[in-house]
Amino acid sequence: MEKKSLFPVINGLLHGGDYNPDQWFDRPDILEEDIRMMKKAGINSATLGVFSWSIYEPLEGEYNFEWLVDIIDKLYKNGIYTILSTPSGARPAWLDEKYPEVMRVDNYGHRNHHGERHNHCMSSPVYREKVSNIIHKLVEYVGKHPGVIMWHISNELSGECFCPLCIKRFQNYLADKFDNDISKLNHAWWNTFWSHNYNRFDQIEPPFKNGENTNLGLNLEWKRFTTWNMNEYMKSEIKIVKELTPNLPVTSNFMQFYGGLDYNVLADELDVISWDSYPELHNNYEKFYESMERNSFCHAIMRSMKRGKPFMMMESAPGFVNWLPYNKVRRPGVHKLSSMQAVACGSDTVQYFQWRKGRGSFEQYHGAVVDHLGKDDTRIFKEVEDLGIALKKISKTAGTIIEAKTALLYDWDNKWAIEDIKGLSKNTKNYDNVCLSFYSEFLRLGIEMDVISSDRDFLNYDIIIAPMLYMLRPGVADRLKAFVNKGGQLLATYLTGYVDINQLCYLGGFPGDGLNELFGIISEEIDTLYPDDKNIAEFTDGSSGIIKDYAEILRVNNASVLATYGQDFYKCTPVVTANNYGKGTAYYVGARIAQSKMRDIFIQMAQKAGIEYKKLPLGVEYHKRTTDGESYEFYLNNTESSVVVEDVNGTNLLNDKKVNGILELEKYEIAVVEL
Repeated sequence: MEKKSLFPVINGLLHGGDYNPDQWFDRPDILEEDIRMMKKAGINSATLGVFSWSIYEPLEGEYNFEWLVDIIDKLYKNGIYTILSTPSGARPAWLDEKYPEVMRVDNYGHRNHHGERHNHCMSSPVYREKVSNIIHKLVEYVGKHPGVIMWHISNELSGECFCPLCIKRFQNYLADKFDNDISKLNHAWWNTFWSHNYNRFDQIEPPFKNGENTNLGLNLEWKRFTTWNMNEYMKSEIKIVKELTPNLPVTSNFMQFYGGLDYNVLADELDVISWDSYPELHNNYEKFYESMERNSFCHAIMRSMKRGKPFMMMESAPGFVNWLPYNKVRRPGVHKLSSMQAVACGSDTVQYFQWRKGRGSFEQYHGAVVDHLGKDDTRIFKEVEDLGIALKKISKTAGTIIEAKTALLYDWDNKWAIEDIKGLSKNTKNYDNVCLSFYSEFLRLGIEMDVISSDRDFLNYDIIIAPMLYMLRPGVADRLKAFVNKGGQLLATYLTGYVDINQLCYLGGFPGDGLNELFGIISEEIDTLYPDDKNIAEFTDGSSGIIKDYAEILRVNNASVLATYGQDFYKCTPVVTANNYGKGTAYYVGARIAQSKMRDIFIQMAQKAGIEYKKLPLGVEYHKRTTDGESYEFYLNNTESSVVVEDVNGTNLLNDKKVNGILELEKYEIAVVEL
C-alpha cells in the first residue's frame, strides 16, 4: 500500500494542540513568548478558534478577524501550521438572547438557558444560518491562507434535543423509515403491549423522562435519530467548507466510549478520524498497564473507522485534567509513553488541550503544556520538549498504517440495546469492558486487532471476535456464515443473536437469524450470577476457568464440546463449543469466563488462521506500522520495572542503536525499531 502522510507539508508527525490567543489580548508579551516556546517544544501545529465565536462576532453582523490573520501569519512564518476550527461548539450570548430557538430542550421538555457548550439545537434553521454566516466570513479572511492545513468541525459533538423542531424531524424520520405505514412501526416496536399502538406518526414523542420511556424500540430509534440528526448538522458545516476550500481535509474530534452518538455513522463524512484521549492513569482500581490497554482499545476503535489510513489524537493532557473524580498528575515519563502509544496505534499526531492554561473559568486547572508559572523549565514542559525531539526521530513513520488480520465487532446500537435490556443484571452487563478484555488478550499476544462495526467488510480479516452481539443488523448473520465458510475463525459469546434491528426477539432459538446453524448450538436459558455465585468451565484438556456474571444453558446440535460447566444444576452441560462450518470454525462461549483462560482459545484460533503471535512480558505493548516496504515495530513498557523482550531485530530510531535479538526496556521506556 502506498505511503500517504496526513499532512505532507509537515514532512513528519504533527505535534501541537489547542491554542487560544484570544484569551491573552491584554498580554502581547505572552503571545510573543508563546511562539518562542512552541518552537523550543517542537510544536509544528496549532488548533485555532475552537471557542472564538464571541470574539469573531461580538455583536450580530459585526466581525473581528484581524487578530486571527495576525496570529496565523506569525505562526506560519515560524513553521507552525494551523488547524482551523469552526466555532459552533459554543455560542455568543447575543445569539441565544435574540433567537431562543437555537437553545436545546431537555428530556423534561424545558428549554435550556444560555451557557455551557454543545447547547445548540441541531434542527434549528436559524442556528444553521448563523453558523453558515460565521464560517463564510472565516473562510473569507483566512480560509485560503497557506498556513491553514485542515478544518476542525465544531468540537466534541454531543447531546440531544427534545424541542418541537427536533420532535417534528423525528416524526418525519420515522415515517420515512417505516414507509409512512404506522402499522409497520407498531409491529416493529411490539406496541400492542401495554396498549401502546399509535394511529399516526405525529402522535409519537421522543422518550421524555416524564413520558414514554419504556418502549425499547422507541428508545433505540431515538438514539439512532439523534446520531442521524447530528450527522446531518455536521454535514451542513462540512458542505460549506468543502465548497469554499475543497483542498482542505476535514475532521471532528470524537470522545472515547461516548454513548450518545454512533461514531461509525459520522466517520463516513470525515476525511480523517480524530479523537480526544484522556486515559484515567494511575487509578486505584486497575493496574497501570491495564489502563494503557484500555486506551489502546480506544485508539483501535478510532483507527478502524478509516482502515488503511492514519488517525489523529486531537487532544491529550501532558499533566492532569480537571473533570475526573480524582485528577492525578501523570508520573515522570508517562506523557512520552502515552503519546507514543497513540503513534504506535496508528496516529500521525500528538496534540494537546491546551497549549497554555487559562487564568479563569471552568478549565483553568486543566493540564496544558505551559502552566500558570509561564516558564519553559517546568517538568511538564521539558517532557513535551523531549517528546518533540522523539517525534522528529521517528518522523519516517508518518503515513504508515496498522494492517490487522483480526477484528472485534463493536456496535453502538448493539451497546444501546444491551443497556436497555429489562433483564439480566443492571450492574454487570459491561459491554465495553467485555470487548476491552478480549482486545487486551490479543494485545498481550502481540496480535493487531481492528475494532469495527458489524456492517463493515469482513473480507480483510482471518479472525473475527463478536462479544455479546445481542442485536443483529440485517445481513450480518449471512455475512458471518460466509466468513466462516471461506475459512474464517469466528468466536461469539453468550447473549448473541437475541433480537433483530428493532429489538424483536428471534423465534426458533438463540442465536437467531440462522446463527444456531453456524454455531451448532441453541441457548435455552441464561442464568444471571450474583457476585458471590461460583461456577467454572472445565475444559477437555484438564484446565479450567472461573465463570462470573452470566451463564447460558446450551443444547448442542452438531458442535464439538470444548468445555462443560463444573457446578450447579447444569453441571456437565456444554459451555464452550466449536463447530466446523465449511472451511472455517465457529466457536461459541456460553458464559463469561476468566479473561486469561480465553487466551488459550485465541491462540488456537490464531494457529488455525496462520497468524503469528509473540511471547511478550506482561505489560509490554507491541504494534507494527507498515506501508510501501517500510516496517516499524513499537515496543512500550507499560510497567514500573525493567523488562526484556526477545526476538527483536533492527535499529531503534529513538537512540540509533542496533537491536540483535534482545531488547531491554526500562520503566516506561519505548523503542521504535525499524526492521
